[in-house]
Amino acid sequence: MTEEQFWQLVSATDLHADSDTLAAELTDKLTPLTDEELAAFDKNFNLRMRDSYTWDLWGAAFVISGCNSEYAFAEFRCWLISRGQEAYYDSLKNPDSIASLYIGQDKEGYADPYLDEYDLIAGQIFEGRHEGELPYVLSGQNQPQGKRFKDKTKVLKASYPKLFELYWASHL
Repeated sequence: MTEEQFWQLVSATDLHADSDTLAAELTDKLTPLTDEELAAFDKNFNLRMRDSYTWDLWGAAFVISGCNSEYAFAEFRCWLISRGQEAYYDSLKNPDSIASLYIGQDKEGYADPYLDEYDLIAGQIFEGRHEGELPYVLSGQNQPQGKRFKDKTKVLKASYPKLFELYWASHL
């Protein structure tokens, strides 16, 4: 599977759609794939999860929505991958660029940049066909790459000025 094919499959067609709709859309796209194509897709997805396992991105997620757990950060990275190739790579270079992306809201009106279990869809399809699981591809390290972000307001404002302006006040 080429990188272009991967991004065509994983990128949301409606960036305003809710999590359930996005999961259903990806399921529909992946279901016709062969087992080998599913494995290649899953490998690509896990590599993108690993590459985005950085403190800089976690700091951005923290500013946007108070992201403070490994699980939530994985859901955030799934959401980021669903935004498409350009948004994904731009955010790796400059996490503050996420400020230009549409981020929906949860029921309480807070920013909701999360996709629950988006990274598991290929494996679920495979398991539905067989008793076994897709080959495991490590999607992270013991610690995120880079230097841990400081959660001091002054530092966050300087590190993520656009995101801070858009989202930080909602945490207070």
